[in-house]
Amino acid sequence: MAIRQPRYSKEEFAQRGDALYDSQIRSQVEEGNHGKIVAIDIETGDFEVDASEIAACDRLEVSHPDAQIWMVRIGSRHVRRFGGRTKKST
Repeated sequence: MAIRQPRYSKEEFAQRGDALYDSQIRSQVEEGNHGKIVAIDIETGDFEVDASEIAACDRLEVSHPDAQIWMVRIGSRHVRRFGGRTKKST
């Protein structure tokens, strides 16, 4: 299996992924998919949605084997969170 090499700097990779999500994808996926993952090929704009990061990426790679994949969790600014968080008291 060949190792895929990034073709963009980290900054450009993130900018392209976020721009595609905000301008073209968000309106198509937000309703009814809160918390799911969107895997986006930042070169083609094609995407897959799934509760599993791996499943979304695997499906995207079937049609785009050389995809440069950016992931977004629908309804969140983060795909993953490290560390604890404080619960709000009601």
